[in-house]
Amino acid sequence: MKRPPIILVSPNIEKKGEEFGDMSTSLSETYQQAVMRAGGIPLALPASTSPDLISECVSRCDGVLLTGGEDVDPKIYTECLSPWVRRTVTVTPDGGARDVRELVLIEEIFRQRKPVLAICRGHQMLNVAFGGRLLADIGQQLPRALNHRRMDKPLELVHEAALTPGSLVSKICKTLVLGVNSTHHQAVLEPAEMFTATARSRDGIVEAMELRPEMAARLPFLLSVQFHPERLVHKHARYRAIFENFVEACGKNIKTKT
Repeated sequence: MKRPPIILVSPNIEKKGEEFGDMSTSLSETYQQAVMRAGGIPLALPASTSPDLISECVSRCDGVLLTGGEDVDPKIYTECLSPWVRRTVTVTPDGGARDVRELVLIEEIFRQRKPVLAICRGHQMLNVAFGGRLLADIGQQLPRALNHRRMDKPLELVHEAALTPGSLVSKICKTLVLGVNSTHHQAVLEPAEMFTATARSRDGIVEAMELRPEMAARLPFLLSVQFHPERLVHKHARYRAIFENFVEACGKNIKTKT
C-alpha cells in the first residue's frame, strides 16, 4: 500500500513567539487541515537559508506548498519604488531570510521537478523568482482596482475571477468564473515569462497562473493562486478540488523503493 504523500510547507515567520518571545515559525492550521483532508501529510520547512538543507528537505518530500504571509521585499524585484508606496510594505521580521529561503526553495522545486501549489505570498514569490515584478501596493499603483484587502471577510467570496478555458484551474474547478476571497495588497499584474495568467479579476489582477504550455513539462503539477483556497474548503467543493488534485499529483510523484 502506497504511503500518503508528504507535503513540504513553507511557514510564516513571527517576530515574537508565544513560548519565549523569540523569533518563531508560524503555520496556520488551515493549510495543514486542507492538505490532510486531501490525503497528504504536511511538514514545515525549517527556518534555514542553507541551500544544502533546503535541497535535502525537497528531496524527502513529494510536493511543496508555498503559503501566505508578510509582503515580499520590493528590493528583490525593483529598484524604482516611491517612498509613499514603500511605506505600505511590511516585510518579514527576519531581515529578509524568508524571501531568500523561498527563492532557494523554488529553485529546488524546479531542479527536482516536484509538484507545487503556491498561495497568496507564495504566488507572488513564484513570479518574482523567475524575474517577474509585483504591484507593491494595489491601492496606490492601480487606483481603479477593486478592494483586494478584505481582511474583514477572509472566509467569504468577495469578488470573481474569469478563468481561461482549458486551463488547469478551470478543469479542476469545473467553471470559467470563480469566486475568490481576497486579503492582499500586493499582486501580480503581469506574469514572468515562464508563466501564463489563467485567472484575472476584472481590474486585471492575476488571480491564478500556470506554466506556459511549452513549459508544462518542467513540473508534474503547478498551480499558483492569489486567493486562499485553504480557507474555503469547508464550504465549497471547488476549493477542496484544488488540494485534492495537488495531493494526487504529489502521490504520483512518490518514488518507488527498491
